[in-house]
Amino acid sequence: MKDVMSQVDKFALCAAQVAKSFGDTQVLRNIDLLLAPGEVVALLGPSGCGKTTLLRIAAGLLSASSGQMHIAGQRVVDGSGFNAPPEARGIGMVFQDYAIWPHLSVLDNVAFPLRMRKLGRSERERRARRALDRVGLGHLAERFPGTLSGGQQQRVALARAIVAEPPLVLFDEPLSNLDRELREGLALEIGTLLRELGLSAVYVTHDQAEAFTIADRVAVMLEGEIAQIDTPEALFSASEQVEVAQFLNIGALIEGTLSASDGFTCAQSRLKLPSLAGKGKEGHARILIPRMAIRPDPQGALKAQVLRCQFQGDRYLLHLGLDGESTGLVCPADQPAPVNSQIPLAIDADRLRIFPN
Repeated sequence: MKDVMSQVDKFALCAAQVAKSFGDTQVLRNIDLLLAPGEVVALLGPSGCGKTTLLRIAAGLLSASSGQMHIAGQRVVDGSGFNAPPEARGIGMVFQDYAIWPHLSVLDNVAFPLRMRKLGRSERERRARRALDRVGLGHLAERFPGTLSGGQQQRVALARAIVAEPPLVLFDEPLSNLDRELREGLALEIGTLLRELGLSAVYVTHDQAEAFTIADRVAVMLEGEIAQIDTPEALFSASEQVEVAQFLNIGALIEGTLSASDGFTCAQSRLKLPSLAGKGKEGHARILIPRMAIRPDPQGALKAQVLRCQFQGDRYLLHLGLDGESTGLVCPADQPAPVNSQIPLAIDADRLRIFPN
């Protein structure tokens, strides 16, 4: 990280060893984060993991206890006590509650950051209309926020965030107040728009689908640390920690014993995976069985009891147990299966991951 700190001007955001404590409680633990120009990174994690605290430090709304942060090469945080105010950082922000003023027109709401920078009225209006055009709301410039839908208000907030063409845009769970259908549609629109505009952004969310739709890379935050940061595809195919796999709910974690001769044997059932012989360190281990590694198969040697059959529109999810145990096996299927029935399964051993203890 020391070599990177000498090249901070090459990054939209550069955080090094950023930590934050409230009294004796440490909320952030030495966070390192690099954001390339034009890149979108999502901070994904459960409540209390520190993702919002990190965003607020980047925004200048909180000071860091230690560490450094640069935005577009400008030093904005120094753990020795320096903390640049929000207005000096030149960033854009999109909040959870939109923060749109109801007494101002859409155009005036979007132009407000330029007004604070004391730009002339004609220039403010020109740039605000351009920002509204970019988010597809140019025809609503004269309307008032109370006449808009939730999705339209969210786009107004985005237009205001980008009107000054900031080097970085911060999103604080902007879609969490919307219903799921609208949230999914807007997540896709925001991701597409950020890429079309080439904006650099940090996007905080607790919604996995939202993060994977919008971000180029996703930082999974657990207990004040970035447990892993990678592309959505890599997080699913190569989780580096058991905790990351559990949080993402990729599949079932099965505890057992790994040996060079017999492969893997589950501690609580007859599940045996001889194909894993010699694939890892002998002894107690946990095997991650991704959902897509299991499939119903009339020739499958493994029998499982259907605990629940969940319809998902285009497929079914079968929640399965082995030997009467609720082991957390979940497998997609084209056809439903009766609850408490026994079905044969096949497991694709090439998709399994071993986590030694």
